[in-house]
Amino acid sequence: MIRLIQTAILVIVLFALVGCGDSSWNSPYPSSDVDSNTYYSSFYERPKHLDPARSYGSDETIFLAQIYEPPLQYHFLLKPYRLVPLSAAEVPVPRYFDAAGNPLPQDAPLDMIARSDYLVRIKPGIRYQPHPAFARDAEGRYLYHALTRADLDGIAHVTDFRETGTRELTADDFLYQIKRLAAPWLHSPITGLMREHIRGFGVLADELGAVEGQGALEHVEALRRARISGVEVIDRYSFRISLNGKYPQFNYWLAMTFFAPMPWEADLFYAQPGLAERNILLDWSPVGTGPYMLTENNPSLRMVLERNPNFHGERYPVEGMPGDAESGILADAGKPIPFIDRAIYSLEKENVPRWNKFLQGYYDSSGITSDAFDQAVQIDARGEPILTPQIRERGISLLTSVEPIVYYMGFNMLDPVVGGDSERARLLRRAISIAVDFEEFVSIFTNGRGAVAQGPIPPGIFGYREGEAGINHYVYEWRNGRAVRRSLDEAKRLMEEAGYPGGVDPETGRALAINYEEVATGPDDKARLNWLRKQFAKLGIELVIRATDYNRFQEKMRTGVGQVYMWGWNADYPDPENFLFLLYGPNGKVAHQGENTSNYANPEFDRLFDQMKYMESGPERQAVVDRMLEIVRADAPWSWGFYPKAFSLHHRWLMNAHPNQMANNTLKYRRIDPVLRAHLRDEWNRPVTWPLWALGALVTLLVIPAWWMVRRRERSTAL
Repeated sequence: MIRLIQTAILVIVLFALVGCGDSSWNSPYPSSDVDSNTYYSSFYERPKHLDPARSYGSDETIFLAQIYEPPLQYHFLLKPYRLVPLSAAEVPVPRYFDAAGNPLPQDAPLDMIARSDYLVRIKPGIRYQPHPAFARDAEGRYLYHALTRADLDGIAHVTDFRETGTRELTADDFLYQIKRLAAPWLHSPITGLMREHIRGFGVLADELGAVEGQGALEHVEALRRARISGVEVIDRYSFRISLNGKYPQFNYWLAMTFFAPMPWEADLFYAQPGLAERNILLDWSPVGTGPYMLTENNPSLRMVLERNPNFHGERYPVEGMPGDAESGILADAGKPIPFIDRAIYSLEKENVPRWNKFLQGYYDSSGITSDAFDQAVQIDARGEPILTPQIRERGISLLTSVEPIVYYMGFNMLDPVVGGDSERARLLRRAISIAVDFEEFVSIFTNGRGAVAQGPIPPGIFGYREGEAGINHYVYEWRNGRAVRRSLDEAKRLMEEAGYPGGVDPETGRALAINYEEVATGPDDKARLNWLRKQFAKLGIELVIRATDYNRFQEKMRTGVGQVYMWGWNADYPDPENFLFLLYGPNGKVAHQGENTSNYANPEFDRLFDQMKYMESGPERQAVVDRMLEIVRADAPWSWGFYPKAFSLHHRWLMNAHPNQMANNTLKYRRIDPVLRAHLRDEWNRPVTWPLWALGALVTLLVIPAWWMVRRRERSTAL
């Protein structure tokens, strides 16, 4: 009984302490971080590569782009997307030369240009983050470039090395990284493309193949000795890249982390025996010059970026789009960045806990999953997304932006029914394009998160036209200031003109049957496929679904045995060439194993593509793009589908959360108000304590009488 009484007293004391702490009971973070200048977010898939020569995934770029600094970056606010300097002093302008090495004017004919030179001047004074690879002793010798097994006792992480150092970024570091792109042991995803463009790149890749089977230290030594004819270091702060012929899109590649500088010291440091088995390697612990450095890499729990103390500095943009000043996105114009000291990304594999933590204020921003969409967003009378009252009450803001992605329904142009350049097949494809209601598709299957496509080029990319000038008039009409899908009656009339009245195939006397190739992996696909059947059934067409796994689907695309399919393309860079090449004849999937999955070939389109891809963006190029779009809209090798929209939610304490679908290094622009965040977190997560007090009172009422009875019995026994 005495023990029961002690327990009851302890429970009561604990109840009395309810609410006395500095942080909410359910906070996943230590109380010391309550008002810290820390950004909180999440990730759901562990990064595979953090080596800039190897990484190509968006789940990796969210970290790499904050750490590494290639020569160029995208302007944070301006559209169409614009390149501006990052580690470079200016955006390089190519110089052209003929086969004899004589300089040519900027408007030289394409067939005269044998070489393009890009002179990249880098900013002086940029220094690498602190790292043991740079540590030296008093005599200037590297401390950790000849490690023994004994030296590695007690070393489990790169931060366990006691000494660190740094040095200035030089042009040699860019040269070293370009040579790494050619190294066969690194399997860079852009090796094939750079072999085509950078002079001497293929020769270097072949030479390095001879040492592929050797050890990591031998690889580093081979790279340091190697020479590449197309890349020349001019001086400490400048280098030149020479390309074969003309390739105006090359500057876009200079904005990717593939071309971020790499110090040979880091490569050699990580190549030493014993480090890889401790998971201490460049692919795990990056070394950059950017505003942040990775201080914790535990992909089973969290990833932590902290401010690089050696960062050279940058300022918030002072130029924006019309309306940006009024929106407040330019409030920090000209101020030094980054604003945030630390960013913590926690692993969240499930959608529900991620969403709940956002609503509780433990994540500063969030996407919207399909499960949470109705809780967060509703569609107003104009068809525009707005936040629900519950979400608005918390001061959460919604940002939307069209992504540089196109999803389309393609027709195999090699097929005798839906393909070819006959008027019959062309009218059939147009009729189907009208009947398949992608507005409805977007509404049902993407929660309205998409803009119906009028062609292959998404908004924000040069060549895209707004309004009536940009509509596909074979499928849409312009009415009352907006594009309206043509009527089903018109689609049926096209079917009759194509020789399929009511959808009947005159050769069989039955409904025209068309095969649809699909990657269907689960029950969630059933509703979408049923919807698609109904779209074709509007025209009397029987759609035969041929579901398979992805490998078999790809094989069908390679061999051209399908008729109709769905596909998508995500921009590598914001140029119309990166979308229009999907319809370029020499890129045909069957004949050339290219990305033209519809195997579309139109001689006039191909001729204009060869002209357009080498032009500088301006009115003349726009006119060529307009003509190309008119050709493919008339031929209809695709039913153009839609451009997905990104929806993101942001708490009121997070500023400058501007959506930029091409820039990945945007953490440095964000700013938070940690005091407001701490206040609202506390307000939203106050514990409901009355049940505990009631329980405590009940325990007290039960224990005290029992205790009184026990004491009374003990006294009577003693007497």
